[in-house]
Amino acid sequence: MEMHRTERGLALNLTGEWRALAYGKIDAALAAVDLSGSRRLEIATDRLAGLDLTGAWRLREFVLQARHAGVQVAFAGTPPDQLRLVEETLRPSEVAGAASRPVGEAPAEIVGLPVQAEVATLAFIGHRAVALWRDMVGALAFLGRLSGTALHALRHPRSLRPISVARHVYDTGITAIPIVALIAFLISIIVAYMSAQQLRSFGAEIFVADLVTIGVLRELGVLLTAIVVAGRSGSAFAAEIGSMKLNEEVDALRATGVDPFEALVLPRVLGLVISLPLLTVVADLVGLVGGAVLCVSLLHMPLDQYAHRVSQAISRTTFWVGIIKAPVFAVLIAMAGAHRGMQVRGSSRELGRLTTVAVVQAIFLVILADALFAVLFMEMGV
Repeated sequence: MEMHRTERGLALNLTGEWRALAYGKIDAALAAVDLSGSRRLEIATDRLAGLDLTGAWRLREFVLQARHAGVQVAFAGTPPDQLRLVEETLRPSEVAGAASRPVGEAPAEIVGLPVQAEVATLAFIGHRAVALWRDMVGALAFLGRLSGTALHALRHPRSLRPISVARHVYDTGITAIPIVALIAFLISIIVAYMSAQQLRSFGAEIFVADLVTIGVLRELGVLLTAIVVAGRSGSAFAAEIGSMKLNEEVDALRATGVDPFEALVLPRVLGLVISLPLLTVVADLVGLVGGAVLCVSLLHMPLDQYAHRVSQAISRTTFWVGIIKAPVFAVLIAMAGAHRGMQVRGSSRELGRLTTVAVVQAIFLVILADALFAVLFMEMGV
């Protein structure tokens, strides 16, 4: 360590290895520094060959000692990262015990640079990463538990609870037909109108029927239906099961020897797996009708010509590509709603939050699965 006095005060150039093995020499060198008569202390660390946490700890104590003596401390260049780490580690305990900090000293920094924002950002990222990891582990555990319950139900058909499944088919399927049909009708009209506007300049209005047919049967029918069901039934699953958790009904089922997954989760999943493909068929039919309405009214296309173009556009896989997606979307929606519902505890505010999370996650999973299906079908040439 080199020390010399300047017009502005005392200058220290830290050199060599500041590590735990050399702590005795470091302590003796710092103890020999005479701060009397100095108003400013400038510390340079650019010539340090090495600095570990032990050396940074002793340097921090020296800086605190200098500030206690009324000396203004500054670093030449960027302070060492090790010193920042020690400061951020010790500051929370020093806030609790204010005696260890000089009166009037800024609590957020010791090395002259604010680090609170950096640490807060890193802490936020760390908390979010841990929460995401735990969420993924919980989802996989939920999927495993549901799969085990389904396999047990297949071996013991009486545990399938057909009455409960039928009720959920009615709640998620039959009662959703009006809204699904209305949305499919309007969306097909919008698609047909936009297609007609663009194709008219090329004199190819006849292909509007092809666009509507392929778009509705392959993508729009099942995707829009799944999104509507996610907002409608996914939220209902989370709210119903969450309310039962708050009322301790789920605990009562366990106390009486009934598996909540068998009684609450599996019937909802099976009911939605049955109803969503049927709703998709309804949406496909209504979507084709919507396209026909616009083609006949706006393009003055004869109805039999529209029907002929529709039959020509439908290949062997066009219809089944959309139908195959429906059960997968149904499982994702039901799992998102039931999983979040089973997580509810404590208060009705948590119920509302997790219900919202269930809907958002269900829609996200549906769109993600649809994108993966698109890549898969493209690779398969379907």
